[in-house]
Amino acid sequence: MLVSTSQRYRLRNPASGREIVIEADGAGSYLDRESGTRMEVVGRLLPLAPSTSRLPWAVENLRFCPWCKQLAQKDLNDCPTCGRRMGPLDDPPARS
Repeated sequence: MLVSTSQRYRLRNPASGREIVIEADGAGSYLDRESGTRMEVVGRLLPLAPSTSRLPWAVENLRFCPWCKQLAQKDLNDCPTCGRRMGPLDDPPARS
């Protein structure tokens, strides 16, 4: 099983409000490529490292485990809460 050990952070340019998400150590100094302005760390993205999922915790990327009813990322096969295998995702309805 591949586990990501890098933590992802959301950074913001205080002058423009532009935000980016990068893997970082959180303690370094990061500059905006467009303006050269120092970026501020706004927060760490969930799931926290180390994690088997690369999807950020957002409504669009989560589903409920059929066994324990806890939220889990869609890209995981096993529930991180109870450890049981989750079934395949339903196909989205076709657009007409």
